[in-house]
Amino acid sequence: MRPWTFPIALQSGTAHQPVFQQIAQAVRRDIRRGRLRPGDALPGSRTLAATLGVHRNTVLAAYRELEAEGWIVSERRSTRVAPGLPEPPPGRARTGTGPGYDLASPTPTRLRPGQGGLDFGGGVPDLRLVPAELLARAYRRALGHPELLGYGDPGGEPRLRAALARLLSEMRGLAVSADRLMVAGGSQGALDLVARTLIRPGDRVAVEDPGYPAAWATLRAAGAELVPVPVDAAGLRVEALAEALAKGPLRAAYLTPHHQFPTTVTMGAARRLRLLELAASHRIALLEDDYDNEFHFEGRPVLPLAGEDPAGVVVYLGTLSKILAPGLRLGFVSGPQALVQALAARRATTDGQGDPVLQRAVAELLEDGLLQRHARKMRRTYEARREVLAEALRRHLGGAVAFDLPAGGMSLWLSVDPAIDIEAWATRAREAGVGLYTGRRFDFQDRPRPNLRLGFSALDERELAEAVRRMARAL
Repeated sequence: MRPWTFPIALQSGTAHQPVFQQIAQAVRRDIRRGRLRPGDALPGSRTLAATLGVHRNTVLAAYRELEAEGWIVSERRSTRVAPGLPEPPPGRARTGTGPGYDLASPTPTRLRPGQGGLDFGGGVPDLRLVPAELLARAYRRALGHPELLGYGDPGGEPRLRAALARLLSEMRGLAVSADRLMVAGGSQGALDLVARTLIRPGDRVAVEDPGYPAAWATLRAAGAELVPVPVDAAGLRVEALAEALAKGPLRAAYLTPHHQFPTTVTMGAARRLRLLELAASHRIALLEDDYDNEFHFEGRPVLPLAGEDPAGVVVYLGTLSKILAPGLRLGFVSGPQALVQALAARRATTDGQGDPVLQRAVAELLEDGLLQRHARKMRRTYEARREVLAEALRRHLGGAVAFDLPAGGMSLWLSVDPAIDIEAWATRAREAGVGLYTGRRFDFQDRPRPNLRLGFSALDERELAEAVRRMARAL
């Protein structure tokens, strides 16, 4: 039996159909419009009679008529929509044209894992290694606090904010207090809040080229006019940013200086200082997306721009998605206290808050050092996978691709022999069960680029080796 009450609007009086026919007509209509589908169970006659306030015989009469017409079938203990009826066409229930608004939506730009096979989508952690049991136990403990099940602080659960502030201080060298930090729905949710708070329609915002298309879509949705700035082996070219400034003011610049997306290069110290000076003198908000800070394998740690920002122009965006899982939607933003308060006020007008129970659970893992321990384990795992992928590429594709081994990150950026049709190669690889991401996907003007971005974090050593073998066969 269906667990719901199946309401039907009935009309009384002699001018209308008999009640049993009204019931039968309502069921027919619901089958035609897709509310009821072939094989769906209908309420029992006693249940439906009680719901509608009619005699059971009235419902039985309606069911007999529907069964005689072939709309439903009666079984020993249930009544169901006849299984042989055709499914209604998609959208048939809504025949109107809508309110007449321009409902065009941004083209999805986030890298999605492929359907099966071996996918090289970069920046995705290995979900098989998520510490699910640790998180589940902490979540169950958090559920024991009823106050977390009500409305909470739009800035985030206080204990998580405090734990993140300590983490940023101890591991990233930032002088951040809890009142200058806000928890958001992933780094993309944090960027969306910042963009809708700082940017007005028509504001010019600089972005890296090649860069991160999902961030471009978010900034455009806030009304920004995007200004592409080229990237070289040392990151965003600051002199090109200055040239863009000469053509008009810039409200903000979105950049990934730690491991540039997608090239993985790290911005050098001299260029960082020049960038900070330029931003301070022109009051440009630097939106620093430090999306994979934990995964730096070689050399000295590289501190965020936000740690060298006396003028207060850097808005720092981060995420726990790369340590845990993107589906948890745990990101954060740090900046001047007035900005954080404005972001929280804006969030209060939309979804109001995140998930306080989940945030408390993650705060407990941070306080106990368990999440930091997991991050160290993942760093060792991903570094080993980087080496396996690099060696497989040298062995099977040494004459076709070249790359510099990045000091950190979760992917490799390959230069491909210009004689190779890279898009055709990617198509053949997909047919062989390997998802490749060509440089064109990250180009601001959708121009072909002789590059591949291969993420190594989501595939284990055996899968990486097999994926490269298939790439070589496809080529």
